Amino acid sequence: MARGKIGRCPEAELVERYVKRISWPMKITELPDKAGKIAAAPPGSVTVMLDEKGEQLPSMMLARRLEEWRDRGVRECRFLIGAADGFDEAERNGADLLIAFGRATWPHMMARAMLAEQLWRATSILANHPYHREG
Repeated sequence: MARGKIGRCPEAELVERYVKRISWPMKITELPDKAGKIAAAPPGSVTVMLDEKGEQLPSMMLARRLEEWRDRGVRECRFLIGAADGFDEAERNGADLLIAFGRATWPHMMARAMLAEQLWRATSILANHPYHREG
């Protein structure tokens, strides 16, 4: 889930490029930039938020975390990208994991493309694909 519509832009092409490569079922939900509450996660799912206060996980560790959840029977892993102001403390506290793509602040659309690439890379790692080290 992401705040804002990606529209037609170079970042949207990157997102589409990586999403097409992901072999696991995937759905992208866009929410309005402001207002509108994020629906509660279904029971048995996990929520990951992209947040400046999050862990900086190497790709291999993200893949292993997804693998652990999958092997525990988690049926849905929700990745949330916030609006310009990010998430509030209550939302952060409700997440199962906070991750960050480094210490820099990234534009929303770049974060979405980076997340799509990391999810493709994680699924490639878990499938023992020999090309996961390539971008």
